[in-house]
This record gives sequence, C-alpha cells and structure tokens, in this order.
Amino acid sequence: MELPRPELALVPRPRRVSTRSGRFRLDATTRLRVTPGAEAAANLLRTLLAPATGLRLEAAADGAFVLALDPALTGLGDEGYGLTVSPKGALLRAAHPAGLLRGVQTVRQLLPYDALSERPVRGVAWDLPAVEITDVPRHAWRGSMLDVARHFQPVPYLRRYVDLMALHKLNVFHLHLTDDQGWRMPVAAYPRLTEVGGRRTESMAGPAGSDRFDGVPHGGSYTRAELRELVAYAAERGVTVLPETGVPGHVRAALAAHPELGTDPARRLDVWTHWGVCENVLGTDDHVLDFFRTVLDEVMDVFPSPYVHIGGDECPTTEWERSPAARARAAREGLPGPRALHPWFIARMAGHLMRAGRRPVVWAENDVPLPLECTVMSWRDPGHARAAAERGHEVVHAEHRTTYFDYARGHGAGEPPGQPGIVVDLRTVYDVDLAPPTPDPRVASRVLGAQGQLWTEFVQTPEHIEYLTYPRLCALAERVWDGTSGWRDFTARLTGHRARLDALDVPHADPPPTVSVPPRVGGVR
Repeated sequence: MELPRPELALVPRPRRVSTRSGRFRLDATTRLRVTPGAEAAANLLRTLLAPATGLRLEAAADGAFVLALDPALTGLGDEGYGLTVSPKGALLRAAHPAGLLRGVQTVRQLLPYDALSERPVRGVAWDLPAVEITDVPRHAWRGSMLDVARHFQPVPYLRRYVDLMALHKLNVFHLHLTDDQGWRMPVAAYPRLTEVGGRRTESMAGPAGSDRFDGVPHGGSYTRAELRELVAYAAERGVTVLPETGVPGHVRAALAAHPELGTDPARRLDVWTHWGVCENVLGTDDHVLDFFRTVLDEVMDVFPSPYVHIGGDECPTTEWERSPAARARAAREGLPGPRALHPWFIARMAGHLMRAGRRPVVWAENDVPLPLECTVMSWRDPGHARAAAERGHEVVHAEHRTTYFDYARGHGAGEPPGQPGIVVDLRTVYDVDLAPPTPDPRVASRVLGAQGQLWTEFVQTPEHIEYLTYPRLCALAERVWDGTSGWRDFTARLTGHRARLDALDVPHADPPPTVSVPPRVGGVR
C-alpha cells in the first residue's frame, strides 16, 4: 500500500496547512539562522535529526533555515507556531520558545519517515516539502500518565517516553511515583520510603482477587539527580513532568516503611503484593500531616512544575471508622464523621502546596468536595468534569472508559494482558468528549484538556507499554491539539504516521512476543 505524502500524514493535524510545489533539501551545506531566544529550539532540532541524518546544521548569519522568536506574533499564543518552507529555505516562527519546540516536531514529521530513526540512515534525501503551516493548540493540557509504582521503569526509558510524547505535541508527563505496591520517589528526610517501600516480595499473577503470585521480587527507585535530569530533559522538549505522590489512600508502601503513619502504629505491614484497592490508609494525627508536608517539600524541590498531584482517589474509610483517634480527630475538626476525613486530609495537603505557590491536582471522587484551588482530574465519569468546571475548578479529562490505555485495545484472542474489564479501542479514544459543560466562556476556559493513563499492574516491559499506548495516544494527541478534522481524515493520516512509529521501533501493530496473557475478569483499577 502506497503511503500518503508525509505532509498529509501529520499527527496531530496542524490548524492550517497549505502545500506548495517544490522541496527544500537539508544537507551538509545547510545552516541555521537563529534569532535571540530561539537557541533551545535550534539545539533540539540538531539533537533530534543527528542520529539518522548525521547533519550538523551549524549556525550562520546567512543560514537558509531560520528559527525566529517574535513576541509580536500574539495570535499564536504560548505554543503556536508558523512554518513556511519553499525551495529556497525554511522559516519557523513563534511568539514563545514553546511554540518553536512544537514546530521542530512538525519539521521532523515533514521529513522522510527514516529521519526519526535512532540509527544512521544512508541514501535518503532529507527533503522538506514546500508548505505553509499556521498551528495553534486548542487545549493547554495535553498529557500522558505512566504508573511506575506498580512496575518500575528506569530513567533511560522515561526519556524515550518523553521523546514519543513530544513528537505528538503532548506537554504534560504525569509520573505516578507512589502506590500500595511501591514507593519510587526519593525523600532525603525519610530514606526508608524507598529502602523499604521501594521493594515488594512478589506480584499478583492475575487480576485483583487472584490467588496466584509470581514469586519474583520487584523493586526500584529513583535518585534526586536522576529525576532532576529527567525534568531538564523533558523541559528541553517542551514537556513538564507532573509528579504524583498520593494520599491518604494507596499508601501501603509508605506504611510498610513507617508504621507510625497508620491508624494502628503497632501494626507491621509489608509492601502490598496484591492488585486492587487496599483498605490501609494514613492516620490523621499531626505527625502524619507533618510527615507528608515534608514529602511534598522535597517533591517541589525536585519538580518545578506549577502543578503537583496528591492523589486522593480510592480511599476506603473503614480504618478511620474503627479508629478512636480518627473519630476523635473528626470530632475536633467539626466534621460529621470519619468519612469526612478524606476531603479534610486532601485540603490540608492542598493548602500546603498553595502556600508554596503551586497548584494541587486531585483525582475526582464521588462525594469528596475539594478546595476550588484544586485542579480536578476526572476519571470516573464525564459528569464529574462538567460539574467541577461549573463549580469553578480547573478540569483535566481522564475518564477511564476513553483514556485508560491499560484496558485492552481490542477483542482479539492474541491481545496482551490489559486491565480486566472494558475494551478501549482507537475510535473510543478519538471520541473523548472535551466539550465544555456550558456555552459560558468562563466555564469553558476551565477545561484545560485531557490525558491518557497507563496503570501497570499487568505491564512490565517498555515494549508492552508502547504497544498499549500507541496508536491510541496518537488519537488522544489529535483530539487535544485540534481534533476538528474528523475520524476519516485522522485514520488516513495515521496510516502514514505508523511508518514513523516503525522508524522509532514502537511495537504498535503486533503484540510483543514476550508477554503472556492471563485470564480477564472484572474490575476497574
């Protein structure tokens, strides 16, 4: 099957594209003319093109490829760009550095597919088609979440994950660092969090409730230096790393390291080896709050993101209802009962972040009111997103039926293991509903965008991560960038775009051969 011309296979589709006749060739004589403020984009272009093309793209005052930062281009917003290519040269312009970084990714996609290879490619003419592109994203939050708490992934792979995100003009890498099954975030004040909480003895070998375990120890954690390097690497590509250290549930690994944080300090727990929702939660005494304020201080020291995620989902209240100390705390705070300790705890942590000048992000839950300053990540039901925006919250769509990539891609018997339950196919992801809840522009402006999620209970390898993620993340990237061209146009471009995934060795078509397939039965997370 003949692939469409690369300029017709851009993913996500630019806002406006006009093709012209002719081509501009990048070769050993090509030089870049870089205006002040455009240096980062020029460096990124060189870095990304060098492995396959070997081109040096050195700077020169008379360079035919111009990268220009022009604050007067106000219509392009923070991330928009303009790209003009003619047989005589190329001009990439933006009002802000982030726009130039997005334009660099478009340049990569306009080149022959092999330009994305990480290995040298010989005998290819590195031609850019003559085009006129004006491009502005529709949504400011275009994200992807990777759970490294259930199955740890080393930093070199996280860098590749960021590179794939950036190619698709995604800009928020949500890193899920802690959960019942592992604590990956280094905290200098509390080294046991990773020394003890970063390792479990084995993992459940089936869905939640299974009685089978693999007998294989699993562990891993990051250093502060590694995470800071990741943050810098992502920033060079226009991606912000959003850290998540969740409270007051999903904390079994922290309780294994520090039993004094629980509702029963005398109890000794292990790092959880099961999947599902663990009933163990944090205690509510002042020392617990102080402990996690210190954790957040260290998170903020490593991650400069304006947003910090504090979890807040799936928090059973059974232990609080049984705990005299928790019941007494609820009474002292004037709460109607122990169940109200859930939003109370979140509000304490959110307030700490806000006093530090950061914006807290929280998973939306039923009947858990949040401070209006919290950005709501709506995962259970689209109605949560609409209601939260109308109340005054910023909102990020993360609804599990359309954005959870741990669910199977299709019904085929050969599909690798995914989260038990529904199927989330490519069309389902493309149809994610990002419509504002009302025509009121104030409410509509609170809908920041959407992101994809990959929980890793059943996902151990990078190959499996990428098979489940692509091409579904391509569809989400399309929707949050512009998303107005329609399903037929998107799938036509995706046919050509798959050749780029091939050049990047992304296993998007056939399941990785090393993954076994366990039985599937009910459950959400």
